[in-house]
Amino acid sequence: MFTLYHTPNTCALASLIALEEAGAPYRIARVDFAKNTQRSPEYLAVNPKGRVPAFVTDEGILTETPAILAFIAQSFPEAQLAPLASPFEFARAQAFNSYLCSTVHVAHAHRMRGQRWADEPEAHAAMQRKVPQSVGAAFALIEDGMLVGPWVLGERYSICDGYLFTLAQWLEADGVDLTRLPRVLEHRRRVKERPAVQRALAAEQGGAR
Repeated sequence: MFTLYHTPNTCALASLIALEEAGAPYRIARVDFAKNTQRSPEYLAVNPKGRVPAFVTDEGILTETPAILAFIAQSFPEAQLAPLASPFEFARAQAFNSYLCSTVHVAHAHRMRGQRWADEPEAHAAMQRKVPQSVGAAFALIEDGMLVGPWVLGERYSICDGYLFTLAQWLEADGVDLTRLPRVLEHRRRVKERPAVQRALAAEQGGAR
């Protein structure tokens, strides 16, 4: 059985969705940010980065959402969560997920995690003011050129969709102009209706399984 170290309302939801879509056996280990559990010696022994998700397998521990999603898709090929038969199409999926991880999520983090990049309160405030623009621009690129439709890669749902859904849930709090993102919002609605996603959302709030 896998163990997913998870905190509600974080990018760890994407891995939780993939586990539910795959029908994989797993348990959730909650990391309580309010109690700074992510900096505890016990958790740092699992993930020295002090972040979620961390994913414990029989072969070792994985971190970083794109890597975890790829592992789940490859471990449960019958779920067809990625175009594994085509090296190029699988690379396209990896490219999209890497963009979410390296650009979209980082832009979002400037709203709450400014201390990662600067010490001055004035710099933090400037980062926060920029978030609606920077996150909005990233999602506009997804809206206009990266979301093939009806799913990210086209006709088949994949690990990319649960990941995009996870980050799209933060749009309102980031102050993004939603009128510019009708396709992203429709995609978010469609993903949320999936039974596996409903189970993942319920498991997330329950904190145990």
